[in-house]
Amino acid sequence: MDNHSQEHETGARNTWSFSAGLLIGGLAGAGAMLLLAPQSGKKSRAQIQRKSIELRNQAAETVEGAVAQSRVKARQITADVHEQAQALQQRGQNMLDEQKERLSTVVEAGKTAVQDS
Repeated sequence: MDNHSQEHETGARNTWSFSAGLLIGGLAGAGAMLLLAPQSGKKSRAQIQRKSIELRNQAAETVEGAVAQSRVKARQITADVHEQAQALQQRGQNMLDEQKERLSTVVEAGKTAVQDS
């Protein structure tokens, strides 16, 4: 289970790193474009608005993808934990049954010893 946690953390970290890089790169590109593009203020504002909308949509898609991946991983981890809990419960039941059987044998031996005395 520890490997699943580490994989989940690594995957989430990679997704957020990618998202942050995408956002920062987009903003840097938009800023450079504005500084280097010789055009009117009206055109620049319209271009800024278009780029902002594009970046917002890209960020929303990236976040939605990360959320979907997180949900899949969470379901996977939950299923693994449930499976391990069932296995532990079965082991505990087996140990309890073995101890009952041993105790029953000891009690019967004690009864026999008392009756023979």
